[in-house]
Amino acid sequence: MIVDVHSHAPRFQTQDEARRALPATDRAPMRPDRPDPEGVTWDDYLQAMHFVDRAVVFNIAAAPPGHEHPVLGPLPPSRSWVTASGAREVNDNTAALVRAHPDKLIGFMSVHPSDPQALDEVERAVRDLGLRGIKLGPNYQNFDPVGEDAFRLYARAQELGLPILFHQGTSPVRYADLDYAHPRHMDRVATKFPELRIVLAHMAHPWQTDCIAVIRKHPHVWADISALHYRPWSYYTCLRLATEWSVLPKLLFGSDFPVATPQETAEALPHVNDILEGTRLPRVPLDELQKIVERDALAVLGLA
Repeated sequence: MIVDVHSHAPRFQTQDEARRALPATDRAPMRPDRPDPEGVTWDDYLQAMHFVDRAVVFNIAAAPPGHEHPVLGPLPPSRSWVTASGAREVNDNTAALVRAHPDKLIGFMSVHPSDPQALDEVERAVRDLGLRGIKLGPNYQNFDPVGEDAFRLYARAQELGLPILFHQGTSPVRYADLDYAHPRHMDRVATKFPELRIVLAHMAHPWQTDCIAVIRKHPHVWADISALHYRPWSYYTCLRLATEWSVLPKLLFGSDFPVATPQETAEALPHVNDILEGTRLPRVPLDELQKIVERDALAVLGLA
């Protein structure tokens, strides 16, 4: 069974709604070879997900009104397609898509740890909406991933058996604090909450080495390979390092749709060594990469 553990729910059901998307004036393109993924609809999403058996779907909730960066103070809203709305709207939107396709999709909620209603929203999302995990973007949401508010949320997630998928690594969004998305912080999170299932998105690009160090030492911390294949040297390097550090079995399949599709992500894996033609550089074992696509991610994350 193929499971995409990393896909974003479209905010729009139809093209007419999509045309009213906010302009993206404060960020660079998400990937170097394609424009920003504006205007994606439910139909676009479902067409892409035909390639997989199951998909984890979510978005990232915006910061609550009045939230300030702990160091930098007030910042302009993060005008990104992944942080468009407050937690309740984001979670209702995700749940609606999942309800329409329950045999295919597994919904994750998003909340902001500093929102006074965060834990109440977690309870609502589990009880009323049937959402089964949490997606957080500490840099997009501008919260300290090892702060008191975040730790309260992690504690409740651990109690409820909710896995958390963290955006990790870089972002082109101007006001997204890069330090908050560095994987070194996840070492402290996993040490404090040893039974919490954690996924580090994108192998924390470009800090893949640090990501490898974290997933290597913690049994319940994993990384996904989403949004990596279109940077060939970085892609090869991180998978070769994962080979040398024996953490290929700790990698999960994910696409980061709509930035990439599951099919192109899977089809890129056998080509990771193509750039090495004519060199003596060590190869990434292709038979091990196929296991990433086939890995039982639902069992790993307690979602089976």
